[in-house]
Amino acid sequence: MKFTTPPFRLILFVITGITFFFLMSCSNAPRSVETVSEQFIIRDFDPVANWQIVTAGNEIQAVNCNKSIILDYSNALEEGFIIPTLNQVKEGQFEFSFYLKNTGKNPQKFYYKIFYQNESYKFPEIDETDSTKQNIYAWENFYGSWEDVSQTFKETGDIPADNEFHPVSDHFRIVGNPRNEQRYYADGKNDRWKRNPRVGKYSFLLVVTTADNISEKKIPQGVQNISGMENGSFIHPYFYFLHGYGRKLTNTVVQKSLNYLKVIAKPDPGAGIYIANAIFDPAHATKYYCKTCGTDSNLYHTAPFEQFGHYIDPSTQMNNIPVIADVLKDNYSKMDYNWNRRFFTKEELIGTIPTVSKDPCKTVSSDPVDHKIVIRNPGCEYGKWAKENVGVRSRHGFTYGKWTVKVKLTELLNRNNLWNGLTNAIWLITQDQAEWNFRRDCNKEGYMANYYGGQQDKRVKNVGYSEIDFEILKTVPYCPSYMLPPAYNNGIDDQGHIGNWNVPFPEEILANDDKIEVCCTNWDMACWEPRDFNDGCQTISYGGQTFWAHRWDKGYRALTEKTSEPDDELFGKEFYYFQIDWEPKEIIWRIGPSKDKLRVVGYLNNTNTSIPNNQMLLIISQEFHNTKWWIGSPYLQDNTPFPKNDIVGEIYEMTIE
Repeated sequence: MKFTTPPFRLILFVITGITFFFLMSCSNAPRSVETVSEQFIIRDFDPVANWQIVTAGNEIQAVNCNKSIILDYSNALEEGFIIPTLNQVKEGQFEFSFYLKNTGKNPQKFYYKIFYQNESYKFPEIDETDSTKQNIYAWENFYGSWEDVSQTFKETGDIPADNEFHPVSDHFRIVGNPRNEQRYYADGKNDRWKRNPRVGKYSFLLVVTTADNISEKKIPQGVQNISGMENGSFIHPYFYFLHGYGRKLTNTVVQKSLNYLKVIAKPDPGAGIYIANAIFDPAHATKYYCKTCGTDSNLYHTAPFEQFGHYIDPSTQMNNIPVIADVLKDNYSKMDYNWNRRFFTKEELIGTIPTVSKDPCKTVSSDPVDHKIVIRNPGCEYGKWAKENVGVRSRHGFTYGKWTVKVKLTELLNRNNLWNGLTNAIWLITQDQAEWNFRRDCNKEGYMANYYGGQQDKRVKNVGYSEIDFEILKTVPYCPSYMLPPAYNNGIDDQGHIGNWNVPFPEEILANDDKIEVCCTNWDMACWEPRDFNDGCQTISYGGQTFWAHRWDKGYRALTEKTSEPDDELFGKEFYYFQIDWEPKEIIWRIGPSKDKLRVVGYLNNTNTSIPNNQMLLIISQEFHNTKWWIGSPYLQDNTPFPKNDIVGEIYEMTIE
């Protein structure tokens, strides 16, 4: 049978037909139904009428005609994210529209206002114990209205009483700090980036009313102007109009859109890496600068990532064996490890701490062709002893979201299951510890004031520090308690009898010989407010799984869970996915070979830990941790060789949604 290529016009007809069917099916999707008030009727509310259904590149399509938009990163560093921008819509604003029929006897003006709210990451508007009250945390939700908050309800102009529906349209956009809160101002400027719009689904609420409700101030000023406060708190417009006194107003129609707008952040790893000079010695400033890594003004405005300069704690001092080896490729064995850890004198050991690069852009690069970032822990030379950390950090902060990365980070174990000393870390960290980025108050004892600090550290009502981690390395589970820590037989220094110094690990360690620990941690700064706050080991159930969470003591600032996973599964393949799902009441850690095959490896909620609610950034790094932090680890950093060759990690994709 002979096949022929169909003529171009036939292809065009088929494509056009499919597109027409898709658009027709969306155009026939239910818009808002007619809502009747005493003097008028509203129908066909469309909150984003001028935004296309399929985004550029056909990457994201509408589902049930819900629309999606990818954040525009241009100028977002100083202005905050704007939805939409002039790059996305000609007017740089969404157009919303509705139809209004005047059922009165005379022409009259009507008044309208649109509100929006992020629905993916919010607290319920209604108090959980009293449906007549607003939830005490509802004011934390991300909602807004007109960008100029002083603009209350807008006027339609005269609508004739002709028994016809008349179109009304207007514009708005979603911006940061939509309530114009003073905590996000500096030097008289509204720094909207300090409270960026959240990713996820947005709903839209249209309120139409008559002049008597405006002039007589039946609607509180704190609702008409959302920046206003009453009795020290904000009035949530969704609560007021859907559940509170606003739903009882006469001559008022309230319609919540049937469809949503989904907002997604996709910073491009190939768009460049900016160097913050404060982190690096200016004497080394430009040696490795290039078009995609440096300090020029273009990168300042467009690069979504910067090179991360780790803070090196002086207490992480190591006395390292004077050995350089490629643990992953040189067939380094347990016997090699045991010999080298035992038979160097104290005088031969190298006193050092982990370092960071003195040369910005030397160990990180951005590839605009393959849209990836490459990070390298550099190899070491004799006499220039160093274990150098490397990483990149995002530059635009968000509160909440599903943070998903596709990466190929270094393998951690060689074929003898020897650890190379690195920790692969994917973690969220506070964008700033300044007052504008303080967490919610801790009303029981308070937070520990500082990230670094002992038991005598003072407690304070609020702090700016927050951190949520994936830390993946060769260590042991802390829980249950029999693993705290394992009992190792260290043997004796008898070179003549191999069995005296080459002592095998305990059985419980060898049972996990090919596995690494996926450590999932929330730094809650030891706030005692959660109902089930505790120290030691405790179980937490989620989705049919039971996780063991561990806190060293009640002053310890973090709660950690661990899941054992094969190193070859996570880092022996072309790539792997890691996701931190950070929500107002819970944190879920997931991993998997593809985005649609993620499995849960950690879970915490607000009954056992304080969930951060401030703005954070993402860091991806390969770090030489001091194993004093990981009690019971079978291999110690001091006894692990310095790296012979560069150890490479690659970052392919980052999505926040």
